[in-house]
Amino acid sequence: MDDTDAAGVGTLLPVPRSVLVIEDDARIRRMVHMTLRREGFEVAEAATGEDGLVRLAGQPYDVVLLDLRLPGMDGFEVCREIRRTSTTPVIMVTARSDSDDVVAGLEAGADDYVTKPFVPKELVARVRALTRRSREAEELPVITVGDLEISPLAGSVTRDGRSLDLTRTEFRLFTELASDRGRVLSREELLQRVWGYDYFGDSRLVDVHIRRLRKKIESDPASPEVVTTVRGMGYRVPG
Repeated sequence: MDDTDAAGVGTLLPVPRSVLVIEDDARIRRMVHMTLRREGFEVAEAATGEDGLVRLAGQPYDVVLLDLRLPGMDGFEVCREIRRTSTTPVIMVTARSDSDDVVAGLEAGADDYVTKPFVPKELVARVRALTRRSREAEELPVITVGDLEISPLAGSVTRDGRSLDLTRTEFRLFTELASDRGRVLSREELLQRVWGYDYFGDSRLVDVHIRRLRKKIESDPASPEVVTTVRGMGYRVPG
């Protein structure tokens, strides 16, 4: 059966987005599964970090929802392991938004976080934000910043022909800054552009990802020249 509508016009059907939920609490897994399925997502479950990594090795997912406090291999270790081989967006689940877990999880490679107990509407919004591209790639040309070349269509950043190992969120963040070269973008604007929301955003997301991005693109991350900070205002790629 081909992807045509009932009238046979040839309209492509939307492709369901897939989410892997790695959570040891069966009740939370069921709730998340039902919530995301109602919104049209395909959902797979894993009760341990080890099982989650096996599932990820077997097939790709669009987003991973990862509890940090897992038995055995904890969520931090799982996230670091995912980042060794994959750029799949990871949303970590933590008990407190003001805890050190948030920064530690972001430093481990997570793209975003939600706190327990979470509101289903917020969870869906965050999952959707990470399955959407912040801008249609074909609308943006290749961008050159010094010896770096950003290809929005390919989703890659290269230096001297060598591709840099950026996550999808780091790539989006760099692309947004470089496409408005010379202009200061506030943390709030970057949250809206890259993560797709603002009213429950967290500026720590921007700061930690900028720090991770600089480690990969700057000659000296301690004295950045590609992505600079404008105190009290935000970040920019100098024009």
